[in-house]
Amino acid sequence: MSYLKAETVLPQEVLELIQEYIDGGYLYIPRKSNNRKSWGEKTNSKLWIKKRNSEIYTRYINGLKITELANQYFLSEKSIQRIVLQEKRNNE
Repeated sequence: MSYLKAETVLPQEVLELIQEYIDGGYLYIPRKSNNRKSWGEKTNSKLWIKKRNSEIYTRYINGLKITELANQYFLSEKSIQRIVLQEKRNNE
């Protein structure tokens, strides 16, 4: 996210009104609810995690132990167990 100068994007009367509430501070203006993107949509994080989880499950089915997978993927054993269970449910 980059910052914009308020005086370059807002009309003077709007800027003065905002300054009455927060003079010289930072203000976050949220997106409209119908313009919001879901988590990972912008960076493809969801896709990357889905691929990783599928790979973990495949390796588990092929005989790798939970401990080995946790070490390889730098995740806790509990996280690997959760991923395996979730992938198993998705593949049934």
